[in-house]
Amino acid sequence: MTTQASAPPSTKSQALRSYDVADFPALTGLEEEWRFTPLKRLRGLLDGAVTDESAHWPAHEYGQLPTGVTIGTLAKDDPRRGSVLVPFDRISARAYGESDLGLLVEVAREAVVAEPVTVTVHGGPSDVVAFTHTFVDIGALSESVLVLRHVGTGTLADNVEVAVGDGAKLTLVTIAEWAEDAVQAQHLKLKLGRDAKVVHVQVSLGGDLVRQHTTVEYTQRGGEAELYGLYFADSGQHLEHRQLVDHTVPDCRSYVGYRGALQGDSAHTVWVGDVLIRAEATGTDTYEINRNLLLSDGARADSVPNLEIETGEIAGAGHASATGRFDDEQLFYLMARGIPEGEARRLVVRGFFAELINKIPVEELREQLGDAIEARLAKAGA
Repeated sequence: MTTQASAPPSTKSQALRSYDVADFPALTGLEEEWRFTPLKRLRGLLDGAVTDESAHWPAHEYGQLPTGVTIGTLAKDDPRRGSVLVPFDRISARAYGESDLGLLVEVAREAVVAEPVTVTVHGGPSDVVAFTHTFVDIGALSESVLVLRHVGTGTLADNVEVAVGDGAKLTLVTIAEWAEDAVQAQHLKLKLGRDAKVVHVQVSLGGDLVRQHTTVEYTQRGGEAELYGLYFADSGQHLEHRQLVDHTVPDCRSYVGYRGALQGDSAHTVWVGDVLIRAEATGTDTYEINRNLLLSDGARADSVPNLEIETGEIAGAGHASATGRFDDEQLFYLMARGIPEGEARRLVVRGFFAELINKIPVEELREQLGDAIEARLAKAGA
C-alpha cells in the first residue's frame, strides 16, 4: 500500500511513504537521505535473506512492572501496528513487512507510574539479519518514564511507534549500547495528542554502524516535544542521527538539542535535523541545535540543520550548528590550577555532555553513562 506518489520530493512533506518495500527503489548511495551512510556496512538490512533464526531475535528482557504498565506481544494484525509510523525508506518498509510478533508496551490512562520502566533489547548473532516492531501506547493524562536499551551484537532493523494520548507526559530514553560489531537501522516516530508532552533522550555509544531516524507528529494543539541526543563515536564507528519534526497544527512547540564527541581515525557522525512548519501550523515555537567536539585528528562530523517554514505567523523558529576542537582557554584555565592535561580534557568532555545526561531522570543510568564516557576517554588516553 503506497500512501503517496514516488515523484522526487521538493519538500519533506512530499516524501514517499509506503508499507511496501517494493515501492522504494534500490539504493545507490547518491540519494540525499543516504549520501552520508556507508551502504556496504548495512550488512544485509537492505536485501539480506531472512532465515528461521531471524524470528528468534531480538530478545526482550524486563523486570517486575509497576502498577499501570503492561508489556506483551504485538500481533501482526493488531490495528495499532502502522497507525503511527508509515515507513519512508526501504529498510523501514522491510522491517514493517518482515517482522512478525513485536513488543507492546502500554501505560494505562491517568496512571502516574511510580518507577522508570526499563526494557533491554538483546541483539542476535551478527550474521543473522533481524527485524522487529515495537508499539508504545501511552494513555491520556498519564505520566511515565520508559527506557529502551539495546545491548549485545546483532544486525537489526526496527520500527518503534509511540502514541502519546491527550495530556500525557512521557520521558523516553533510548540507548544504543551495542557491541562494537553491531549494526542497527531504526525508525522511531512519536505521535502527540492535545497538550501531550514528550522528552526523548537518545544515547548512542556502541555499534559499528548505527542509523537512527526520529520523527515527531502533532495531532492537536498544545503538543510539546523535546528531543535530546548524546553520541560518542570511536575509531571506525559510524553514528547517524536524523530528525523530522513535522508541525502540522497550531500552537505546538519543539526543541532539538544533540551533542556528539568523536575520537580516533575514521570516527564519523552525522546529524541531520529537519523541521517543517506547515502553513496551518500558526503559533509554532521551535529551535534546533547540534554541537560536535572533535577530540583527535581523523574524525569527521557532518551536521545539517534544515528549517522549512510555510507561514510567517509563528512564535519563533531557529537553528544552529557548531563543530570544533577543545577550547584551549578552558584547558589552560584548568591546567593553571594544577590539573593535569589528561584530567582537564576529561573534565571538559564531561561538562560538554553534563546538561544532556542530566535530562535522564534515572540516577543509576546517569552514573552508568558517565562511567561509559570516562572509560572511552581513558581508552584513548585522553
